[in-house]
Amino acid sequence: MKKLLSLVLAMIMVMSCAAAAIADEGSEPNWDEYNALISEIKSTTDFAEREALMHKAEDMLMATYAVIPLYYYNDLYMQKSSVEGIYANLFQTKFFQYATNGDKDSLTVNIASEPDHLDPALNSSVDGACLAALSFAGLYTYDAEGQTVPACAEGYTVSDDGLTYVFTLKDGLKWSDGSDLTAADFEYAWKRAAAPATGADYSYMFAGIKGYPDNLAVTASEDGKTLTVELEAPCAYMLDLAAFPTFFPVPKAAIEAADPDGTNPEGWCKEAGFISNGAFTCTEWKHNESMTYTKNPNFYDADNVKLNTISFMLSADDTAIYAAYQAGDVDFIDTVPTDVVASLINTDPEFHVIDALGTYYAAFNVKSSLFDGKTVEQANAMREAFSKLIDRQYIIDTVGQTEQKVATSYIPAGMMDGHGGVFKQSDDDYTYPVGDGYYAEDVDVEGAIELLKSAGYEFDDNGMLSASTPITIEYLTNESSSHIAIAECIQQDLAAVGITLTIRTCDWNVFLQDRKDGKFDFAREGWIADFNDPINMLEMWITESGNNDCQFGR
Repeated sequence: MKKLLSLVLAMIMVMSCAAAAIADEGSEPNWDEYNALISEIKSTTDFAEREALMHKAEDMLMATYAVIPLYYYNDLYMQKSSVEGIYANLFQTKFFQYATNGDKDSLTVNIASEPDHLDPALNSSVDGACLAALSFAGLYTYDAEGQTVPACAEGYTVSDDGLTYVFTLKDGLKWSDGSDLTAADFEYAWKRAAAPATGADYSYMFAGIKGYPDNLAVTASEDGKTLTVELEAPCAYMLDLAAFPTFFPVPKAAIEAADPDGTNPEGWCKEAGFISNGAFTCTEWKHNESMTYTKNPNFYDADNVKLNTISFMLSADDTAIYAAYQAGDVDFIDTVPTDVVASLINTDPEFHVIDALGTYYAAFNVKSSLFDGKTVEQANAMREAFSKLIDRQYIIDTVGQTEQKVATSYIPAGMMDGHGGVFKQSDDDYTYPVGDGYYAEDVDVEGAIELLKSAGYEFDDNGMLSASTPITIEYLTNESSSHIAIAECIQQDLAAVGITLTIRTCDWNVFLQDRKDGKFDFAREGWIADFNDPINMLEMWITESGNNDCQFGR
């Protein structure tokens, strides 16, 4: 058997979450040029030039080999036959507000464990986006066909040069407490999310607006009816931003009352009962157990909301989640244990696989002590060697099992280029180093060994690392069985040349924070696009980004 999983399981070390050591600065890539390049991309008005610059940025990112793509995502879920009206976009946000459940007025769902953030400005997870889309409403949203459609806005106008948007709000908008919601609430929310003091991971998404970050050119009219937005350069995905949670309105008075000294920006929504403006409001929250959302009569489209309550089971234990679904206690789940996937595909009508736009990958902390004493080139070579050892197709066949595609580059297949074409399609102006990516799909053990030799490692006659130059590295993941199984596959692949990989598992929220803080050597990662443009996959790696887990430039 290619993978002796039983032996691998015995090798796993579940360890307490501790900080990774810091590498010598001499091994880290200089990231100033990358940061400047992203700024240039966001300011250029020539879309063809912009595409070329994005290819250059991806080249720079992939040359570090700190980001190792494994496969391109699809999305799966299970849904009881009585449930209708739930839909998802390509970015894996699930929309529950227009669901029905036969003759019931309630629905029970599992999408994750205890949410990390409910403040739309601070959330950066897919499950958080789903909850935000349920309890808040932006200027725009997505329909069941994945198209942007008006939500709080009734429409917009844009100047001939593409630099000024004016959004007109619907009449009679209300917060869940019955108070008026106006364009001033959007102005406040956008400026708050962009401000460094807020600490929003997605603050960089406002960089295309003039005056970012401290004097954002977003202005509400005196009557609260319109919101004017002034851009640095035309933005092909402006409506996608208007539909993104970080751009949702938030209640200024409630936030300031809960955080008078500015030290607790999320204090207003840490318990049930917080003010929102979406289809449902959070009315009960038993931490680490369940959440209950109740229909909001003040929602602008309340007449089309049929359910009275949606309850969320808070758990990341996919075995327990699947058992609850089988018992009829949960109506919708978006994870199943790895060992049951094969039995569900093409046999269970309640099991669904849909398209998604994103990449599952592993990532290195460029500051890890693993790279102590190495040059930039040697550190890059080490990481490239790791990438050549990983059998991506085996991971898909044995863990993913839903016909995901091997990822040979970070930007996913099918992503558009911003001016009507497909980004990954090679043309006369740009050709990828290998096919449509940066390396071959097949494992290359010999190539990996040569790269490690160039970084100073020695090997015996059997192609195994010499005891005089060992490599021991820790891999960080959360507790989901599928993520652990992928870690085990990587562990076995690296062991083929004598690399020792230990696996550290953490509770979901601890995992997210450790990754964000750089407390890891090598970690499980995944990025579902926020909108269909390559800049979304590239701007997250600028130094100031809260999503820059690799710690580039830090």
